[in-house]
Amino acid sequence: MAADLGIVPELEPRPDHASYLASWLEILKNEKRFIFAAAAHAQRAVNYLHELQPADGRAREAA
Repeated sequence: MAADLGIVPELEPRPDHASYLASWLEILKNEKRFIFAAAAHAQRAVNYLHELQPADGRAREAA
């Protein structure tokens, strides 16, 4: 999504990345199917953000 929208990633990791990933690993360890719900929510967010883009930008991408 970041590449599609031209968002440049941070070059240096944020200090909270490790704790963020650790929290996800803990959730996934306890609830194996949670990843499917998270992926569905993420896809809806991507779709929403793409829909907010100007129509002329979407036309260029389709070409």
